Amino acid sequence: MLDQRRRLANIVGGSAGNLVEWFDWYIYAAFSLYFAASFFPKGDQTAQLLSSAAVFAVGFVMRPIGAYVFGIYADRKGRKAGLTLSVSLMCAGSLMIAAAPTHASVGLLSPAILVLARMIQGLSLGGEYGSSATYLSEMAGRERRGFWSSFQYVTLIAGQLIALALLLLLQTLLPEADLERWGWRLAFVAGALLAIVVFFIRRRLSESPSFDARSDKISSGTSLLRDHPKEALLVMALTAGGTLAFYAYTTYMQKYLANTVGFDRPTASRIMTGALFLFMLMQPLGGLLSDRFGRKPVMIAFGISGTLLTVPIFTALEATRSPWTAFALVMASLVIVTGYTSINAVVKAELFPSHIRALGVALPYAIANTIFGGTAEYVALWLKDAGHERWFYSYVAGMIGLSLIAYATMRETRTSSRIDQDGLL
Repeated sequence: MLDQRRRLANIVGGSAGNLVEWFDWYIYAAFSLYFAASFFPKGDQTAQLLSSAAVFAVGFVMRPIGAYVFGIYADRKGRKAGLTLSVSLMCAGSLMIAAAPTHASVGLLSPAILVLARMIQGLSLGGEYGSSATYLSEMAGRERRGFWSSFQYVTLIAGQLIALALLLLLQTLLPEADLERWGWRLAFVAGALLAIVVFFIRRRLSESPSFDARSDKISSGTSLLRDHPKEALLVMALTAGGTLAFYAYTTYMQKYLANTVGFDRPTASRIMTGALFLFMLMQPLGGLLSDRFGRKPVMIAFGISGTLLTVPIFTALEATRSPWTAFALVMASLVIVTGYTSINAVVKAELFPSHIRALGVALPYAIANTIFGGTAEYVALWLKDAGHERWFYSYVAGMIGLSLIAYATMRETRTSSRIDQDGLL
């Protein structure tokens, strides 16, 4: 049994690795305004962003494969082994993008390299979510499991926030022309170097008590579908509306502020940086509320407010010209989605026994995340290009409403958790 100090050190170490994984993933979205023309030179800004968003979605297509492979690997070899392997692949993908030649120099080989790199990163992230969600939930104690597991999204958002902060820094230090020509590559170099550091941190983590005490049953896709089909479908239902809302309110929102509302790119970046910082700080509060009142009430609050307020928030943003008003509206959307982001990892982990927990959390989540989260930006830009941008607002609200049905009918996992190895925190 790990003592409290060692357990806390493992939670911090696991969270730090998760931060770097997501930083590497999000620098693509944060810098696509600058590198899109290097890989996709034809068309106007919306057409270029549409092409880069398609590659963003390709990375998501690989996530179910990564979730399957890494989920089984983490269930059989350990959470620590899965976390170490995933960050190694993320490093490789970032290095490939940093060194990728432009379309002007090698033609179609340029976007092909970009697609391959994102596929590798998608494999990595597909494995990262299940391994880190499982590891943090198993390392936390029963009474504060919601609080400690919320740090998965604290670090996820921190990765996105640091990507935006780096963008702001480079926007300040470099002329826009230099940022478009070569400055964006610095972000991917930084991501690769940080991933190397995390590789060595993760090698020193302790294995979770739940993994050490698991049964001798073997994790596999067949056993997941045979023994836990309801739980797997529930994870997909829980994820659909939440992940769509998250990507609509965060990664797409930066482009929406610049491409639809009309703010210049630095202003849009500043708005999102400030909003995401506060969003990050809200995650432990959502976790604490779930520890006190249950997981269901927190997720139901997200479902109701997201269904009712998504369309009004996006519609109001269309008309605003004030950065402060835009910031307030973005914050309203992020407060809403905190009901999902802060506790979705622990809710899923509490549904499965330890021998199949990483796969059970990762695979159905990755499938729903690919279908709804990975395509969010592409669908939004496609509808804008077709002249029906407001249909996207209704699409997001409708999917949240469908997930609300799952939130309202699921069991309360705080009191029926299948994580049976309690911690000391």
